[in-house]
Amino acid sequence: MTYEEFNAFCARLPATTHVVQWGGSHVWKVGGKVFAIGGWQDDEASFTFKVSDISYEVLQAQPGLRPAPYLASRGLKWIQHHAKPGLSDAELHDYIRQSHAIVSLGLSKKMRAELGLPLA
Repeated sequence: MTYEEFNAFCARLPATTHVVQWGGSHVWKVGGKVFAIGGWQDDEASFTFKVSDISYEVLQAQPGLRPAPYLASRGLKWIQHHAKPGLSDAELHDYIRQSHAIVSLGLSKKMRAELGLPLA
């Protein structure tokens, strides 16, 4: 996946916003909360996303994936796809979609209603 494909995919998810920060990373948010990051390294595209506890345990040991620098060191369940073989584009889409859902469900009911997101 390229950064252009990543940005196009994230833009299609509900109630998202995009900023470029942290040294040029493509940061995607829902309700002001980060759910996906494209960037953090120059030599190969990397993508960082929030995962469930079970997914974190499974994914962190796979080649091309690792606990996300900075985020995982603070006890947060974030994975970074940083090298091949990593995940297929379809799998990456699924995990980014799940990250969006995880972060969305962490928003208040009022915020979810304001953004037109499911309340449950």
